[in-house]
Order: sequence, then structure tokens, then C-alpha cells
Amino acid sequence: MLDQILIFIFNTVLGLLSLALLLRFYMQLINIPYHNPVSHFLVALTDFIVRPTSRFTPGYKGINLSTLLLAWLTQFILIAGIYKLQANNFSSDIATTTMALMLLAFVEIIKTTFHIVMVAIIGQAVLSWFSPQNPMTPLLASFTRPFLRIFRERIRPVGNIDLSPIFVLIIIQLLLMVTTGLQRDIYQLF
Repeated sequence: MLDQILIFIFNTVLGLLSLALLLRFYMQLINIPYHNPVSHFLVALTDFIVRPTSRFTPGYKGINLSTLLLAWLTQFILIAGIYKLQANNFSSDIATTTMALMLLAFVEIIKTTFHIVMVAIIGQAVLSWFSPQNPMTPLLASFTRPFLRIFRERIRPVGNIDLSPIFVLIIIQLLLMVTTGLQRDIYQLF
């Protein structure tokens, strides 16, 4: 019972921290203005760990890669902690176990990215129907634009309804199935 409570707390705290770091990375990647309330919140929430790490983590073309590295490291700690709390002993081959946990953390970052895009697309669709003047609309539009543009260029609206979000969501679901299978394969390394 205590293990389940610890796993829940561990998963909640580190999972939310990893999500905040990933969101911060993607918002910086697509150049969301800092004055946006969501950007300001994410920077304030994660600055305690990003700022010191940024000093020794190289950037790439103005992108702070420390947030992505920290999101992956947080996922690694989370998965390793849960693995240990579930009374799994690390095998005698610690290198294989560590590599498998690192791969699982990477796959989890990819899955979280897919979920972020899904939520952003669904949120953008709902806001466009019910509250198109909402301040979140430009934020979600700039976040989803690269994904939707691929289909918007090839598929015309049907009856003035843009079908590109449906195609993106279908592809994300397929990719989530692939990553779940990949996770199963990695778990077999233990």
C-alpha cells in the first residue's frame, strides 16, 4: 500500500515536472512569446532547474537544449524509481538495465510529445467552435500549425470544415501504438 502511494506521488511530481519541461522546450522551439501567460508560467515553474543546467548544456541555433535533456532525465529518474519501488531488483547486468531504462525514458518523451500535440489539436478545435477569441487560440494555432500544414496543403476543406486535424490525430494514434509496442519490447530486456 505504501509503495503504491509513493509511486503515485513520484509519478505525479516527476511526471508533471517532465511535462512542464517538455512544454517549455516546445514553446521555445516554435517561438511562443514570453509575455504569453502559459510561457511565463512554465518559465517560472522550471527556471529553478533549467537556469543552472543551461550554463553547461550547449544550445543549438538559439534553442536551449537543457530543457529537453532535463525532461528526459526526469523521465529516466521516474521510470527507474518506479522500477525500484515495485520491488524489482536491478539485474546483475546493470549496464543493460540502465540502457533499457534510458531507452524507456526516451520513448516516454516521444509518447508525451504525441499526447501534447493531440491535446493541442483537440483544444484548438474546441476553441474554434465555442470561443474563437480565447487568448489560448493563437498559442494553440502556432503550436499545431506545423502538424496541420502538411494536410492542409493536400486536402481541401469539405463544406468549409477543415479535416486536417482528423488525419493528424489518426497518425498520432498509429504512432502511439508503435511506441507502446516499442516499450513492450524494451521491457523484455529486463
